[in-house]
Amino acid sequence: MNHKNMNQPAATGQKRSRNDAGNKATVVLGAQWGDEGKGKVVDLLATDADVVCRCQGGNNAGHTVVVDGKEYDFHLLPSGIINSKSISLIGNGVVIHLPGLFEEGDKNEKKGLKGWEKRLIVSDRAHIVFDFHQVVDGLQETERQAQEGKNIGTTKKGIGPAYSSKASRTGLRVCDLLGDFKDFSMKFKNLVHQFQSMYPALTVDEYAERLRPMVRDGVYYMYEALHGSPKKILVEGANAALLDIDFGTYPFVTSSNCTVGGACTGLGIPPLNIGDVFGVSKAYTTRVGIGAVGELLQTRGHEVGVTTGRKRRCGWLDLVIVRYAHMINGFTAIALTKLDILDVLDEIKVGVAYKLNGKRIPHFPANMDVLHKVEVEYETFPGWKTDTSAARKWNDLPAKAQNYIRFIENHIGVPIKWVGVGKSRECMIQMF
Repeated sequence: MNHKNMNQPAATGQKRSRNDAGNKATVVLGAQWGDEGKGKVVDLLATDADVVCRCQGGNNAGHTVVVDGKEYDFHLLPSGIINSKSISLIGNGVVIHLPGLFEEGDKNEKKGLKGWEKRLIVSDRAHIVFDFHQVVDGLQETERQAQEGKNIGTTKKGIGPAYSSKASRTGLRVCDLLGDFKDFSMKFKNLVHQFQSMYPALTVDEYAERLRPMVRDGVYYMYEALHGSPKKILVEGANAALLDIDFGTYPFVTSSNCTVGGACTGLGIPPLNIGDVFGVSKAYTTRVGIGAVGELLQTRGHEVGVTTGRKRRCGWLDLVIVRYAHMINGFTAIALTKLDILDVLDEIKVGVAYKLNGKRIPHFPANMDVLHKVEVEYETFPGWKTDTSAARKWNDLPAKAQNYIRFIENHIGVPIKWVGVGKSRECMIQMF
């Protein structure tokens, strides 16, 4: 990387105009509670991208991509890693479990993912998830269950405890691992001592040399990608808006900012360089966790968490939360996935408002006790009772399905750019 070129404008007295801020990054984010099909949307867009980035979360994410009949599961690797012509970047906002990273890469390599290590860049500022973080994650869930009779439903991948270490300024980063290993070991022992218990021995040293060729200064890499030779940059968000640590259904959330701000803090991208922000929503609502399951939607949609293997709770599409997600993220367009799962229903409902004590409320409640008391107001639509899985353009969809889509679009106030009717990238109908 040529740092000298990056500093040229300042050295020559030139100033970059705010109207000449460099490239714009396209961001793909979940508009519900995750598992919306972001991986498929990213895979579709990544075919034309030069750089595909993960900006937050860890291997608690689960993105499934189907290409040429092969199903790839990604947890840490950006879904765009499938595109052999693009670079994939794991940003500083991601927390990385190194054994999980290489296990994931090797597993997908056996399915046909070739040369992924040569196309992957890892930010040296990214924090490391250790095995003891995962142990602590499980212990904390057990303790919540014992004391409160319920748990948060984390993936037990150590993500929350790793972010806790980061926030307490005792976390260890990739740059620490690749530096003086004696110093790293001392810091590691101090970190373990912070948790005041005995945990598995240090094993990450074996990954250091395999990781070393991938590691770059992510801030400088992104700056060059934005301001150097023109590159198309795609940012892949993990989790979703309603799981955001600040804006989600707290405390039943993840430990990072999975809304649009996470793209800036997790990659070092200035807000001025954020371009299109695409939200992804299923044609119905799901959430992984404990609770009742809409059996038909769960079965037809194969609604099982990629990371956890847990069944997802299913219900009618809730437009209150999708509009709320739009308020936070400023979606420029939406991808509506899994429309085909609704094909067999006689009627379809859509949640359009919340009522509390019989009166509509104009906001999404922050307090979970209040949220549990709200009554959802629905609009009901006739089902189309037609197989849509073979549709490849708008006119192939039944009129009743088109009406359903247009209602969603008009209610949210955001255009729907893609409609998904199957697993593969060929099943995404582009609207405009």
